[in-house]
Amino acid sequence: MEWGFIFVAVGIAVAGYFIGDGLKNFKNPDAKNLLDSLDEEDEHELIKENDVHYFMGISKEDAKSLIQEHSDIPHIIINGKVYYPKEKLRKWLLNLGE
Repeated sequence: MEWGFIFVAVGIAVAGYFIGDGLKNFKNPDAKNLLDSLDEEDEHELIKENDVHYFMGISKEDAKSLIQEHSDIPHIIINGKVYYPKEKLRKWLLNLGE
C-alpha cells in the first residue's frame, strides 16, 4: 500500500510540472517547450561531407550524385573541407520534392 502512495505522489508531481509549464506559456503559444529546446542543439550542428549520406539515409554514391546535380545545396567550406548545416540541409531536402 505504501508503494501506491508513492506512485500517486510522483504522478501528482509530474502532472503539476506539466500544468505549471503550460500555464507559464499560456499567453505565449509560440514559446518552446522542453522537447523543442532539446532540438535547438541540432540547429547549428555541421555534418561532414563524408557523413552526409548517413543523414540523408542514402548510399555514398547516391549522395555524391545528388550533390553534383544540385549545386544549390546549403554548404560551408572551412579550411578546404565541406560541411553541411544540419537544419538547413533538412529544410532543403524537404523542399527538394516540391
